[in-house]
Amino acid sequence: MLDDILEKVRQAGIVGAGGAGFPTSVKLKASPEYIIVNGAECEPLLQVDQQLSAVFAPLLLKTLNDLVAAIGAKGGIFALKEKYKKAAAALREEVGAYPALSLKYLGNYYPMGDEQVLVYEVLGRIVPEGGLPLASGAVVVNVETLLNIAYALADGRPVTEKYVTITGAVKKPVTLKVPVGLKYSDLIAAAGGATVKNPAIINGGPMMGKAEADLEQPVTKTSKGLIVLNADHPWIRAKRRSLQEMMRIAKTACCHCMLCTDLCPRYMLGHRLHPDKIMRLASYNSTCEKEEAAAGAFLCCECGLCEIACIMSLQPWKLNQELKKRLGALGVKNPRHEKPAAANPFRPYRQYPIPKLIQRLGLAAYDHIDAPLADYAGEAREARLLLKQHLGAPCVPDVAVGDEVRKGQAIASPAPGALGACLHSSLDGRVKHIDNFSIVVA
Repeated sequence: MLDDILEKVRQAGIVGAGGAGFPTSVKLKASPEYIIVNGAECEPLLQVDQQLSAVFAPLLLKTLNDLVAAIGAKGGIFALKEKYKKAAAALREEVGAYPALSLKYLGNYYPMGDEQVLVYEVLGRIVPEGGLPLASGAVVVNVETLLNIAYALADGRPVTEKYVTITGAVKKPVTLKVPVGLKYSDLIAAAGGATVKNPAIINGGPMMGKAEADLEQPVTKTSKGLIVLNADHPWIRAKRRSLQEMMRIAKTACCHCMLCTDLCPRYMLGHRLHPDKIMRLASYNSTCEKEEAAAGAFLCCECGLCEIACIMSLQPWKLNQELKKRLGALGVKNPRHEKPAAANPFRPYRQYPIPKLIQRLGLAAYDHIDAPLADYAGEAREARLLLKQHLGAPCVPDVAVGDEVRKGQAIASPAPGALGACLHSSLDGRVKHIDNFSIVVA
């Protein structure tokens, strides 16, 4: 039974819908004690997971129960923030039919959706440094990922559509089900257009999302939200600040106060990550990749909370991001794998409330705005499907320019032995263009 499920998930091209895009069929091969559904949606302004939980509660819970039975896990735990009242009510109404399943309500803090934070909140277990939830007996799947699994098991439906919240400076905030490969500009137009003259977007949540100026970029399997802001919004400027500029400021502005470390969610779990010490080293030694302490960068989840904590608005996460690249280029792998005996005793008092985060980001004007769930009503004439929408190697095209394809048809697949996920056309049409990065169907 499990082999059949894994094959259907693999053929459907399912990857993590809310994170880095890890191929789900590979993740489910493990034998965890628990399957945790991540419905925390910890990034402000995004609404996809809570809305899907409210609308598809019966299907999601049935699918979770089927996975628990097939894998032989002890149970399945659907974790979501207590403030998601509609989702919580819908799940409570159905969960009693499944003795192996339970609900876990979470506080409204950031980054509650981080996998390691979630495992600790749900199971009280600390994932080892640099480790995966499986090391603590759990596999974590996103709500939308679970919905995609449900469709794959029911009728073999592949991933060709994506739910995306479009909010911020738009006329009609909305959460749309759109074809993968559609342009950002099409989504913004479907939300009534931007309400600022010089729009820029954050692709993803405001904390871990990337600032984008090119609105012609395509939606991928991991897209979760588009937040439209004016291009000169302070948070857009902060995201676009180069590492070099930030470090130049840090040499005179960093007062080594340790606030970045005190609020670091991984440090609070007992991991040996000290952003303040890495910033101190880098302030006097370029990017310090040859220093042993720099190895702590491998433990950074790049949640950005250190930047929020910093009274000088410095960005230790950005330095950690660069250090990981440089250390990797030198052939250095993460040497830190200890499992802390306990979390920091001050952790309950240092969790960062979402309302406070929204104020700090300058996004209060867009908080509490409903983005109702809807299907995309526009005409999708073209889709640019990136060959790499997942962790691992890019897919290899299985079609040629001029080929006629149907929606749901496999058009690219992982190279033999490579980590990846199949790619399917999201439209009926012909292959218009193929390059090293994408396939265009129109």
